[in-house]
Amino acid sequence: MTIGIGAIHCVLPTESVLVRDLPEVPELGPDEAEFLKSSGIATVGVLEGRTAGDLAVEAVQGLLARLDEDTPGAPQRPDTLMLVAPRAPDVLLGSDVCRVQADTKLDGAFAFTVDGLGCTGSSAAWGLGRDLLLADPSRQSVLIAHGSRPTGLDRVRHPVTVIGDGACAMTLVRGGRPLLRAHRMETDGSFHDLFRVDYKQVPSYEWREECNSADRYRFDLALHSRLRLGRMVDEALAEAGVAKDDVAATLMQNVTASAYEFYESLLGLPIHPVCNEHLATYGHLGAMDVVLNLDRLLARGELRQGDLVLVLNNSPVAAWAVTLWEV
Repeated sequence: MTIGIGAIHCVLPTESVLVRDLPEVPELGPDEAEFLKSSGIATVGVLEGRTAGDLAVEAVQGLLARLDEDTPGAPQRPDTLMLVAPRAPDVLLGSDVCRVQADTKLDGAFAFTVDGLGCTGSSAAWGLGRDLLLADPSRQSVLIAHGSRPTGLDRVRHPVTVIGDGACAMTLVRGGRPLLRAHRMETDGSFHDLFRVDYKQVPSYEWREECNSADRYRFDLALHSRLRLGRMVDEALAEAGVAKDDVAATLMQNVTASAYEFYESLLGLPIHPVCNEHLATYGHLGAMDVVLNLDRLLARGELRQGDLVLVLNNSPVAAWAVTLWEV
């Protein structure tokens, strides 16, 4: 039995803002301003007036409409809905994922949230979705959704990236393509407090993301990522019985241009240019990055059936994931 992708639908802004024109830029310090200039991000997409939950609903509705069109009279309604948590929930105590379920009329699906993993959440979700389908023959389709919005008003997330808006939805099904050949996930709890937002003491319009140590992010976490991702890539390729030379394309999340150089040097694998194109145009879209990059790479027509695509994903919490897909 093989598990793969059934469909992907992405919601992207039609309007963008030059990063140098963002309202918080005049207040940036010298280090933050220099970071912004060297990030490789020229513009960010903006979807004003919508929450992360609104965007996730829009992405799911778009995907379900495509499924209905592809299978007239017999829509493939997913029976599991996973929401990859946004940076901040729309409601406390309530359920964002059940709101998405209600608004998209997925009444028969079991809905839950994958949280606490940052942008690595999408990779964790498709690994978990694969396992659910393998473990339970009664499940037919797992739908994964995510909406990207900044935590507060600021989009510049020093020393990490610049946040853009967007949303994605994708399904995992038996016999889907690309099929998931190998998957690895790891976390390190010692970095759980590297970033925080003091949301209890201040109103939402004053929320600011704080990094308790930029050096710990740049050096300690980078060292952990170097050691773990290098090993995890080797393990995933070994599980599939292939070598680095067999990989047709390598993708990762879009954080900064320098991150591509770091991982290319680390792994000896070139990061596909589609990642840098999306970084420059849309900024960082959280857990949506790797979904968008994979979707757009497949749409280019560069790959043939049987080609292998390696997807890397990591986040400052810290979490790491490596997935090998076969087209």
